[in-house]
Amino acid sequence: MRAVLKIGGSLLYDDDGQVRIDRLREYAESIKSLVKDGHSLVVVVGGGKPARIFINAARELGANEAQCDWLGIKLARNNAELLCAALGDYAYPKIIDDYDELEVAVNLSKVVLMGGMVPGQSTNAVAAASAELIHADMLFNATNVDGVYDRNPEEKGAKKLDSVDVSKLREILSSEGTKAGQYNLFDPVAIGIVERSHIPTVIFNGNNTKNLEKAFNKEKIGTQIMHNTK
Repeated sequence: MRAVLKIGGSLLYDDDGQVRIDRLREYAESIKSLVKDGHSLVVVVGGGKPARIFINAARELGANEAQCDWLGIKLARNNAELLCAALGDYAYPKIIDDYDELEVAVNLSKVVLMGGMVPGQSTNAVAAASAELIHADMLFNATNVDGVYDRNPEEKGAKKLDSVDVSKLREILSSEGTKAGQYNLFDPVAIGIVERSHIPTVIFNGNNTKNLEKAFNKEKIGTQIMHNTK
């Protein structure tokens, strides 16, 4: 299988903002195992807590949203560098910052790593665009919740959905912010790319790295985004 995996940056830091070395090693081992099984992976890593800290500071200092986006992009790439180090020889040795290079690198039998790309585009959108570009069989989104809920999961009575139509997903997530650092589960650009390309997508809880293998094995986990092809 050729797949794109988005790893939320929030999964890589503890509550104090310290890097979770154990989590990075676990993801590296899971990814290595998938490669050994014959899968081809592009991995996009988010910025997480450090990105939000820098973005908030920059915004208070008068930076515009494009400048704030650039900070998030750089920090996401730093996170990708950490995973690259954990993967060793399994990884393509450069963090991809250009879609043209992605088209070449994906054919070199290495795990390709990415962070942010351009201002105004979240790492979820990068993952979706990458999946579209390389004709990925699946897009996997590892996040810090169990999947998509019918409303804010912190609200009483919120129900996790095993599957959701892409148009319903847009409706559920319509209240999410679009400023730098506010891209949460899936932003409008990512939804639009997934919708137009009918990319099979699964959103699942990445706090347990074993869930990645379950997702690849098509076990019932997280939420699958469905596409109405009528």
